[in-house]
Amino acid sequence: MPGFDLFAFHTMKFSSQISDTRISHSLRNQFNPIRHLSPETLSHILDGFAAGYLKPAALAWEAIEHRDDVIQGVAAKRKKSVARLPWEILTIDPSPEAMKQKEALEYFYNNLRATHACDRHQSGGLALLVKQMMDSVGKKYAIHEIVYQTPTKNSSGDFLLSAEFRFVPLWFFENRHGHMQFLPQEGSLEGLELEAGSWMVTHGDGLMEACSIAYLFKHLPLRDWLVYCERNGMPGVKGITNAQPGSEEWESAKAAIESFGAEFNALMTTGTQIEAIDLTSRGELPYPSLVDRMDRAISALWRGSDLSTLSRATGAGASLQGDECILLEEDDACTISETLNQQVDIYVLRYLFGDMPVKAYIKLIPKTRRNLQEEIRIYRELYDMGLPLAVEKIRENFGIPTPQTNENILSKQEPTT
Repeated sequence: MPGFDLFAFHTMKFSSQISDTRISHSLRNQFNPIRHLSPETLSHILDGFAAGYLKPAALAWEAIEHRDDVIQGVAAKRKKSVARLPWEILTIDPSPEAMKQKEALEYFYNNLRATHACDRHQSGGLALLVKQMMDSVGKKYAIHEIVYQTPTKNSSGDFLLSAEFRFVPLWFFENRHGHMQFLPQEGSLEGLELEAGSWMVTHGDGLMEACSIAYLFKHLPLRDWLVYCERNGMPGVKGITNAQPGSEEWESAKAAIESFGAEFNALMTTGTQIEAIDLTSRGELPYPSLVDRMDRAISALWRGSDLSTLSRATGAGASLQGDECILLEEDDACTISETLNQQVDIYVLRYLFGDMPVKAYIKLIPKTRRNLQEEIRIYRELYDMGLPLAVEKIRENFGIPTPQTNENILSKQEPTT
């Protein structure tokens, strides 16, 4: 096809590499790695992840993220805040080549489909793709298989392309050689190389390593706290009767005592003495403090502030929390944009336009607390001083797309003399 790059064509897939058998085997062999989680087993899981054996840690982190109330909340907020951001296709110059590349990328991202390899009911567009890529914030990596669709033509006769991005769980891969490899069979140790242009690997912070430790040190005292409540939450009942043990009066008194539903109860004859051993705590229980400490740590990792700051809607704490959340959102948006630029945009444009310079790229536009008036004033003063300014850089700074030739243009009118 004219303009198509043959190298890009051979590195791009138009059919999936993951078979239905591979997926069904993975689903049937799932296990719960946190059922008997202990410091020893968690340490072994984390060491294995660092050595490239990803499955135990990936399964554990997936279960923890879905079952811990705090992690599920803060992780969802972190992912959704970036998935809802607007996006633009920017160009480095207003040349006709850049405008064609922009049109191609706009079609690509407006028509892409995001789904899940193991759950095809999960389906969406770019917003879902970004949310899936944000899984790398917790698990360090998020991997998509890219299956390209058959190219189509626009009204000008130019080819356009889109693709399906299939989110593949991390336990389908191994990283023992310093780069991701796909495991073609359940239980395989040696994987297959991921071809550039056919796979997308998003690299993130990997917060779930620290969160899994916090989860363990949170749920151990939670379990002990529950046991304490079961044993000491209801007082015991003591009954005294003159009846002889085994008599009808004795059995009636025994049934009455048992009907109170207390865990500890006793029936004694007159004169019997029992001394209680009080196991309740006279001071503050240690469990709530430990649980609260871990919840605060988890919240600070994901959102940049602990729960006490998040609970305040006004004041210096809330302002600090807002600034930290914006900082994280800006960094996440930059990570997503750069990943798409380097692992998607280049291959799409090379496939459609051959070996020509890349002049268009996607960018997520984060919310900021910028002083726009001050920035505009600075640009005006620099312009008045005669300093050359790059128009495209100014557009990118303010998130203003370059107008296309067929659009109505609003421009400043020169004063008439």
